Amino acid sequence: MSIHAENIRRVTTQRLIEMKKRGEKISMLTAYDFTMGTIVDNAGIDIILVGDSASNVMCGHLTTLPITLEQMIFMAKSVVRGVKRAMVVVDMPFGSYQGNSKEALASAIRIMKETHGDCLKLEGGEEIIESVKRILSAGIPIMGHLGLMPQSINKYGSYTVRAKEQEEAEKLIRDAHLLEEAGCFAIVLEKIPAKLAEQVALELTIPVIGIGAGGGVDGQVLVLHDMIGLTQDFSPRFLRRYANLQGIMNEAIAHYVSDVKSGDFPNAKEQY
Repeated sequence: MSIHAENIRRVTTQRLIEMKKRGEKISMLTAYDFTMGTIVDNAGIDIILVGDSASNVMCGHLTTLPITLEQMIFMAKSVVRGVKRAMVVVDMPFGSYQGNSKEALASAIRIMKETHGDCLKLEGGEEIIESVKRILSAGIPIMGHLGLMPQSINKYGSYTVRAKEQEEAEKLIRDAHLLEEAGCFAIVLEKIPAKLAEQVALELTIPVIGIGAGGGVDGQVLVLHDMIGLTQDFSPRFLRRYANLQGIMNEAIAHYVSDVKSGDFPNAKEQY
C-alpha cells in the first residue's frame, strides 16, 4: 500500500498539532537505514523515529546505553535519504545531553547539521530541562519522552510499568507540563498506566504518543523490527506483531542454501 496523493504534504510539527485538534491519530515507527526508511515512509507513516533502540535490534546490546552519537548520526543520515513525507525524529543518545546543557546543544546542532533530520527526542523532565531549553533556543524542535526511560534502566533496575504509584504519577504530570511549557512539540509516554496517559493527553495541547500507554493518547509508536516479526524474543503486552518476517526470511534463506548446494542455482536462464 502506498500513500494517497492528498497526503504527500510533508509532516511537520504544526501538522501534528492540527492532527491532535481534529482527533486524527498519529502513527509512528522506528527505522534505522535507507531501505527501511523508504519502505515505512511509502506506507504512509506520519513519524519515523531513528531510535536509540538500534542499540538493541541493530547492534545486539542489552540496553540503549552503548550506542554513540556517531552511530546515531550515521543511521539517521541513511534514513533521511529515503524519506519524502514522514517527519524524521532522531534520538539523542545517552551521554549527549544529560548534565551539561552546552554539550547538549553542541550534540543537537551536530545531529541536525549532519543528518538533515527534522527534530530530536530526549528522555526526561525536570532533570534535563536546562538542556531542553538551550536546544529549543537554537530553533531545534524537541519531542519529549517520559515514563519508562530506557536510558535510565540502571536507575530503575527493570523494565516494569512506571508511574503506578501516586508520587511518580504526579511527577510525570508535572514533567509533561514542564516540557510543553518549555516548547516541546510532542511527548512520548512509555509503559505507564493507560488512565494516566489519557489524563496527560487531555491536559496537554501538544500531541502525546504512546508505547504501552493505552489507546487514550494521540498516537502510537512501536519498534519496527518487533512489529514486523524480525525479532521474536521480545513480547511485551503492548506489542502487536503484524507479520512474521523472521520466519519468511528463514525459509527463503534455507531454500537458497539448498538450491546452491544442489547446483539448481543459478540455472541456465540466470547466467550471462
